[in-house]
Amino acid sequence: MKYKTGSLPARYCGTLCAAILVTLFGICIAALPAREAVAARNDPSGSASPAASEPWTDAQTVKPADLVKEIADTKDANKPVIVCSGFRVLYAGAHVPGAVFHGPGSKPEGLDDLKKWAQGVPRSSNVVVYCGCCPFEKCPNVRPAFETLRSMGFQRLRVLMLPNNFAKDWVGQGYPVEKGK
Repeated sequence: MKYKTGSLPARYCGTLCAAILVTLFGICIAALPAREAVAARNDPSGSASPAASEPWTDAQTVKPADLVKEIADTKDANKPVIVCSGFRVLYAGAHVPGAVFHGPGSKPEGLDDLKKWAQGVPRSSNVVVYCGCCPFEKCPNVRPAFETLRSMGFQRLRVLMLPNNFAKDWVGQGYPVEKGK
């Protein structure tokens, strides 16, 4: 086959584009620790840490194993109201039993839906918010959902801690799930 000078066969163009995208993604990922280091240097208090920047306290978190026990042991009046603030496709695939879907928390429509739903929920309710779409520190959904509910006056609001994602930290541990909806 003859090609014009400077041209590449079509099959190589796709491979080249993929290689460029993978390289750019790698550069972006590699820059994340540097960004955190700069933030730590620019924090005069010296308290910059992932935990320091969260909108909740340690007391406002719950581990998966503890939530499973709480769901099983709690009487109806104190049973946790569980809110999935993630993406619908993930909720449909599997979610915490009894969880309601109001998300994604990263989208204005998701937060509007969450606010509308929350209007009818007593502010003293035992509410647990979770997402589980990705590693917790990078989750775009759970923080806006938590902050929205907190600003609405929920007094017993917590976050389900899923360090990796819902699949690994809940489903992979053999905890119960519901599917669909």
